[in-house]
Amino acid sequence: MNQIIEQINPVLSAWNKRPLIISGPCSAETEEQILATAHRLAATGKVNMLRAGIWKPRTRPGQFEGVGTIGLPWLAKAKQQTGLPFTIEIATAKQVEDALSFGVDALWIGARTTVNPFSVQEIADALRGVNIPILIKNPINPDLELWTGAVERVAKAGIKNIGLIHRGFSSYGNTAYRNAPMWHLAIEMKRRNPDMLFICDPSHICGRRDILLEISQKSIDLDYNGLMIESHIDPDNAWSDAMQQITPEVLGELIGKIIWRKENTDNTILHTSMEELRRQIDQLDDELMQILSERMKVADKIGIYKKDNNITILQTIRWNEILQRAIVQCEQLGLSKDFIIKYFDAVHMESINHQNNVMNS
Repeated sequence: MNQIIEQINPVLSAWNKRPLIISGPCSAETEEQILATAHRLAATGKVNMLRAGIWKPRTRPGQFEGVGTIGLPWLAKAKQQTGLPFTIEIATAKQVEDALSFGVDALWIGARTTVNPFSVQEIADALRGVNIPILIKNPINPDLELWTGAVERVAKAGIKNIGLIHRGFSSYGNTAYRNAPMWHLAIEMKRRNPDMLFICDPSHICGRRDILLEISQKSIDLDYNGLMIESHIDPDNAWSDAMQQITPEVLGELIGKIIWRKENTDNTILHTSMEELRRQIDQLDDELMQILSERMKVADKIGIYKKDNNITILQTIRWNEILQRAIVQCEQLGLSKDFIIKYFDAVHMESINHQNNVMNS
């Protein structure tokens, strides 16, 4: 039945591809650029959907903010010539209306829009009664509730095919990425929505070409369903985000280098071995929980002593001693320093919370 539906609706056929590969320029610049990009992407045989920015919400004014509505017929023409469905970003009800009037196949809500519930609701209202797939990028700031809220608003508008795009999160200061991946947040969003299409946008995470393959591979290793990667016929001279775009041919090579993995296997022997190892993990996790519970009971006793003797909860010298000892031990135990610091920070805060309850009881 699904195959029959997909034959009738080529958009759903593309949407249901695994992996789903979406590519095209950051911005539509000229009709010639769009058509050339589409033909070269189609020639790779590895792209399922064409993307291009028509309206570009920029951080600051004065930057190129897209050609606007005049670019929509270029994409429609590219679809007619190559058979590639096309998708664009929208941020207002008027943009939804314009996009639909030119036969757009899918839409995505960008990171700067997801962060604003009023804007998302405006888009959702404009989509009522429309049967079109919608992709929702994570908000710029690391807030899963905003991301979840956007999904709920679009779903309440009657949209059945909703997908998520992980494009990284804004963080203060210099990092190796344009937008920090914060994989743990994406993993949690995927856990909350296990049946929802979930793809990665390594272009916006990386901000540069040299690590696109690394981030793409990591996302696939984490069971993402596809990729959205920006491509341009002349990346160095692109009107926006030149550093993170690659040619269609380089895109084809990149996709060919990725090791595509699957969540499960039909190998009975391997499955049995995995289950045994997972039982060991479960047992160790249970033991860790018991040990942590015992640790908090000791922290409670220390809290009583501090309360009775008017001693502050936070003991900086003692905390530094604990942390330094753990950092020294972690290398010998094959644990990363970053993990140990985060772990002990969490344990320390829980201990403080326990002692704070004791102090105020």
